[in-house]
Amino acid sequence: MLQTRNYCLVLLIQMTLLAYDLFVNSFSELLRGAPVNQLVLFIIQDIVILFNVIIILLMMFNTYVFQVGLVSLLLKRFRAVLIVSALYLTLSISLHCWVLNLRWIESDVFIWTDGLQALFVFQRTVAVFYYYFYKRTSELMGDPRLYQDSRWLRDAFARARQ
Repeated sequence: MLQTRNYCLVLLIQMTLLAYDLFVNSFSELLRGAPVNQLVLFIIQDIVILFNVIIILLMMFNTYVFQVGLVSLLLKRFRAVLIVSALYLTLSISLHCWVLNLRWIESDVFIWTDGLQALFVFQRTVAVFYYYFYKRTSELMGDPRLYQDSRWLRDAFARARQ
């Protein structure tokens, strides 16, 4: 069972990782003069997104709902964050590769192709949804009903058996 002290620590780690991601999205263009610095920031950002997904999955595996076999209930309830996280990770990696590919040799030249600009806007838009769904899911994972037997869970288990 996830205890309050542990939940607070996990929530703090998640919010710190989200803050780093937001920081890189906000200020990475200011570091375009040094492509190696941008490369390191982008690699760490992609790893942070992956860690956030892993943390959410581990929190789901830790629930009583998962342990009694109602995985479909968890997936239905938290499907949005998993889909948006996968989309955001894919878009981030694509954007990072494209940006570094265009700017690696001439980092002092400001290059924006139409495709890169469209990908940039789409990635940043999906980022807003990612932050919203991830933060919401992180807080919903603290629901005590997910970690103990309850009437709600018994009803869901009975519906799943039918």
